[in-house]
Amino acid sequence: MDTLYIVVPCYNEADCLPQTAPVFRRKLAQLTDAGLISPSSRVLLVDDGSSDGTWDIIRSLHRQDPAFSGLRLSPNRGHQNAVMAGLMEARGRCDITISIDADLQDDIDAMDQMVKKHAEGFPIVCGVRSSRTTDTFFKRFTAHAYYDIMNLFGAKLIYDHADFRLMDTRALDALSRYHDDSPFLRGLTTRLGLDIATVEYSRSPRVAGESKYTLKKMVKLAIRSVTCARCKPQDGPRPPDEHIAERLFS
Repeated sequence: MDTLYIVVPCYNEADCLPQTAPVFRRKLAQLTDAGLISPSSRVLLVDDGSSDGTWDIIRSLHRQDPAFSGLRLSPNRGHQNAVMAGLMEARGRCDITISIDADLQDDIDAMDQMVKKHAEGFPIVCGVRSSRTTDTFFKRFTAHAYYDIMNLFGAKLIYDHADFRLMDTRALDALSRYHDDSPFLRGLTTRLGLDIATVEYSRSPRVAGESKYTLKKMVKLAIRSVTCARCKPQDGPRPPDEHIAERLFS
């Protein structure tokens, strides 16, 4: 059985984590009981330089249950860097990773199908929204336009896929060869030369707190997606992240 690390970027999630952390833990137990993953699997919570009590909560979770591991970045590095830091830290510790945001808008139960798709031989499995019926017309229109424009610029994106994805060691090794300080993981994922499967799911409202993706951050993400198309893989893996201030592992 594969060891799974669920990589969860967290930025000012003190209101959210007490509600979602038990859900992540239950999912680990369910996957383990179903014989789909190893009992050594973990939830890796990555604190992206939060200014609230997020890191205190992560430390408390780790003390109470070794299934929770922690990584603290300082200063705030942004969502994509936090996910990348978590993936690179998990690389070498596990067989597969699944990245998912702390707010649980992505359907955690879709992980079952992701793990099964990996067992069929897919090194990358991407979660894809089944619909945008809950979005406003403006949001649906701009989303369609965004993907069309990004694909024109050469950023080969999977429509309605964000950062809810499974990657195994083959994929992580390939990803580690990209050393960009401003990674755009949705764009890099499709450039690794590996087979990709998709799993559809319905997206839910946040359980608590507010979205951290402001308009300014969305514009920066769009710029990253364009520059990502010009990124080149290096000969060796990424150097250790110098912004990791603290690690919690059992």
